[in-house]
Amino acid sequence: MSTTLPAPTPLDPEVTGASPRTYLVKTLGCQMNVHDSEHMAGMLEQAGYVPAAPEDAASEDADVIVINTCAVRENAADKLYGNLGRLAGTKRARPGMQIAVGGCLAQKDRAGIVERAPWVDVVFGTHNLDVLPVLLERARHNERAEVEIAESLQVFPSTLPTRRESAYAGWVSISVGCNNTCTFCIVPHLRGKERDRRPGEILAEVEALMQQGAIEVTLLGQNVNSYGVEFGDRGAFAKLLRAAGAVEGLERLRFTSPHPAAFTDDVIDAMAATPTVMPQLHMPLQSGSDRVLRAMRRSYRSEKFLGILDRVRAAMPHAAITTDIIVGFPGETEEDFAETLRVVEASRFASAFTFQYSPRPGTPAADLPDQLPKAVVQERYERLVALQERISLEENQAQVGRTLDVLMAEGEGRKDGTTERRSGRAEDNRLVHLALPADLAPQDAPRPGDVVTVTVTHGAPHHLVADSAATGGTFAVRRTRAGDAWEARQAGDDAHDHGGAGAACGTGAPAPRGPVVLGLPTIGLRA
Repeated sequence: MSTTLPAPTPLDPEVTGASPRTYLVKTLGCQMNVHDSEHMAGMLEQAGYVPAAPEDAASEDADVIVINTCAVRENAADKLYGNLGRLAGTKRARPGMQIAVGGCLAQKDRAGIVERAPWVDVVFGTHNLDVLPVLLERARHNERAEVEIAESLQVFPSTLPTRRESAYAGWVSISVGCNNTCTFCIVPHLRGKERDRRPGEILAEVEALMQQGAIEVTLLGQNVNSYGVEFGDRGAFAKLLRAAGAVEGLERLRFTSPHPAAFTDDVIDAMAATPTVMPQLHMPLQSGSDRVLRAMRRSYRSEKFLGILDRVRAAMPHAAITTDIIVGFPGETEEDFAETLRVVEASRFASAFTFQYSPRPGTPAADLPDQLPKAVVQERYERLVALQERISLEENQAQVGRTLDVLMAEGEGRKDGTTERRSGRAEDNRLVHLALPADLAPQDAPRPGDVVTVTVTHGAPHHLVADSAATGGTFAVRRTRAGDAWEARQAGDDAHDHGGAGAACGTGAPAPRGPVVLGLPTIGLRA
């Protein structure tokens, strides 16, 4: 069933004379979900909702709470229903409160969510984010739960209004969906086949972010380097990197996550030749065993993976490489696991996201024989983590003495208040905690979005410390327009625009009126 109702207007306080309803979006899952949540927030604000105040958000005190779910991790369902169980009491105590569930688990479980948690008001899927405001209003009017799950993409998410979490950095989706058939992954079933955006639309969105003050962009795709498959150009992603990297005002360009099977040397060349592309690569390994990779339907082998890393490091010697690894895939032997340890040792990852395999209903791997005992998986997982912790520590200790440019961030340093440090990301995306000079005037302190030059004084497994300023060493602050944008947002003078589908990602910048070539093929606009 498709939604044909117009966008709701009764929330406009000028019409109702009432205070606007508040909202909170809680995100579970990956970067794609984080960006989807930005679209959800943008649509709600366009419909007249306002964000819950920080103290209210912390206590989950809002008129509408949206949970954007994940279906990939083992405890995804536990997290959702744990959140919903806690919110049941909140809703009983707050008449008129609404709860909406979206994202991958909503796409998968559908009406089963309302059956298990009947106090949920709205369920919507990954293919129809645009229906959220309408379904909330319909549920209020009809006083019943509204469930709407589309089977295919209705509106490209990047055409929707967007409320960016950050004033200084932004996500830009270049594609949605996935054409791979990895046996452990349910994402293609939930997000559909790959759909590529027009290059002109992508570049217009990057330009709009620069106009708003951002200086960093991360290109997003389920398999980001497969970009161009829909219009038949294997070199499209490398061309896009060069074109996006040349947008005026952009200082840092990143992308995630590429697939090793589609990783080509022209991408490495583009990374090395484009100064704004950062020396950082996150590329999932999943397993170091060729036998397990075949069982996973991962169409590369360990030596190809290591060869890519060698060529990346030859082109960018200081590149930091991170990865994802699954331990305990069905049928994994001790010899298979030893191969994973071998490849991890050889790869010298700066860090790794490590996961214990758990069956995801609906995936081929869930029905494979030889599911491993939990104790075996746990023991192997602990060995892998210990190995990667050692490597991460060694790699970070090797950074001591390097002078880095750190883009200051908001919320990265959980202990900044007690350590009196500030935190941000180096060009290679390592987390850096840095000291300020003792005599630095408050008005001269770096803001999120500013860039600080410091020297690394200590390396830990998960971060660097750069206390050079505390001893009279390297310390310089470059105040940026991104810092100005952050400061304006703090003062309530946010230039953010929730423009609709006629704008480039709802940023308020007009979408290109015709094809933008820039050496890339184009594809037609979609409804």
